[in-house]
Amino acid sequence: MAEDLMKRIAQLVAEGDDEESVKLVKQAIADGHDPMEVLTEGAAKGMDIIGAAYDEGEAYLPELVLSGDAMTAVVDVIFDELDDDQKAASKQGTVVIGQAKGDVHDIGKNIVSALLAVNGFTVVDLGIDVEVKAFYEKAKEHDANIVAMSTLLTTSLPYMEDAKRYFKDTGVSENFFFIVGGGPVTPEFAQDLGVDGWARNAFDCVQLCKELMANKKPGSGETVIVDSEAK
Repeated sequence: MAEDLMKRIAQLVAEGDDEESVKLVKQAIADGHDPMEVLTEGAAKGMDIIGAAYDEGEAYLPELVLSGDAMTAVVDVIFDELDDDQKAASKQGTVVIGQAKGDVHDIGKNIVSALLAVNGFTVVDLGIDVEVKAFYEKAKEHDANIVAMSTLLTTSLPYMEDAKRYFKDTGVSENFFFIVGGGPVTPEFAQDLGVDGWARNAFDCVQLCKELMANKKPGSGETVIVDSEAK
C-alpha cells in the first residue's frame, strides 16, 4: 500500500537511518511513485515527526542531525531521478543561503537548501557563521535572485539588520530579494526590518521563493509573509 510505504519512509527519516531511507525511496520511485510525492508525503513527514519530538523534549540535537542527514540524502536521490527536461523546466532562480554570523546551527538551513534544489532553484550554500559581506559577495558572484539568511539565535538577529543596512548602503537592495527566517525571527521583526520576505518553515520558504520570483520586485518595501501554520 502506498500509504504504508510513505509512513515507513517517514519513520526511517525520523530515525535518521539514511541508508534504509535511500533504499526505500529508490524502491518507491522504481515502483512508479512520483518522486515529489515520496518527498512530501514520505521523507518530509519524517522531519515533522522528529521536529515534534524535539519540541516536546523527547528527542535531542544528535537525533535531529541524523534525521537532517537522512533527509538530505533522500533529496539527492530524488533530484537525480528527475530527467533533464524536468530539471530544466523546473529552474526557478539562484538562492544564496547561509546562517547569520555567530550561528553554527545548520539543520534547518540544510533542509531548506535541499528542498529549494529539488524544486528547481540553484542553491549556493555558504554554511554557518557567515559574515554579512560574504552574502553580498556571493550574491554578486552568482548573480543571485534571492539572498536567504537564517538564525536560531537571538544574539545573531542584529546581523540581519546589518545585512539589510549593508545592502542598502552598497546600492544592491533592488538587485535581489532578501529574505529571513529561523526560530527567533518573527513576521513582525521581518516587517520592521523591511526585508522582502519571511517564511515559517522549510516548505513555506520554497513557496515564498517561488512567489517572489513570479510576482514581485526586489526592494519594493513589501514583506511577503508565508505561514502555513497561520490560523
